[in-house]
Amino acid sequence: MYFRFHKEISTSAIIVFLLIIFFYFIYIPFFVFFLIILTFILYFFRDPERTIPLGEDILVAPADGLITNITKLKIGKKNYTKISIFLSVFDVHIQRLPTSGKLEKIDYFEGKFLSATLDKSSDENERLTISIKNSKGIIQVTQIAGLIARRIMCYIKENDDLAQGEQYGIIKFGSRVDLSFPEVYSINVAEGQRSIGGETIIAYDKKTLKQDRKFKTI
Repeated sequence: MYFRFHKEISTSAIIVFLLIIFFYFIYIPFFVFFLIILTFILYFFRDPERTIPLGEDILVAPADGLITNITKLKIGKKNYTKISIFLSVFDVHIQRLPTSGKLEKIDYFEGKFLSATLDKSSDENERLTISIKNSKGIIQVTQIAGLIARRIMCYIKENDDLAQGEQYGIIKFGSRVDLSFPEVYSINVAEGQRSIGGETIIAYDKKTLKQDRKFKTI
């Protein structure tokens, strides 16, 4: 086990580090202030190791955070379940792929920056949705900007072959991630529960998954 940071830390950390050096010689209160800011940046961009359970008959959590809402909806003519995960500024903000498959589509929507805890943020906030095709159907993951979060990063592109649990993006400073999946999957979590990105099993296919199954992990 070792401590590591996400690649997005570089620019922010360098700028604040230079300010720390500058104010060390000019004004100590600002030196202390930016030292605190640097500590927070290091904490925010932490990248902990995860043990990923594998299989298309399970969906793993795309993000760390609090499960705030579980709802039913229709995507096209099919019934889906949507699970919303709220990320506070103290959660790991790296997003991971809930399943392996082919990246069918990326949709970006401009929008507002309402609090990510609000239900309407799923439809009104700036957001980016990826649609993954696996043997069970289409799985969608939506990164949603929040009141503080103003930058959504996504590192994959359409037609990429995706690996379950792989890091694919990050939202900077407070946000929400929605996971939507077809009814073939049964819910394995509850509102008020905390999820761990890449590790928590959000849903499973009860037709194929045996309760005593030993998961392959990476």
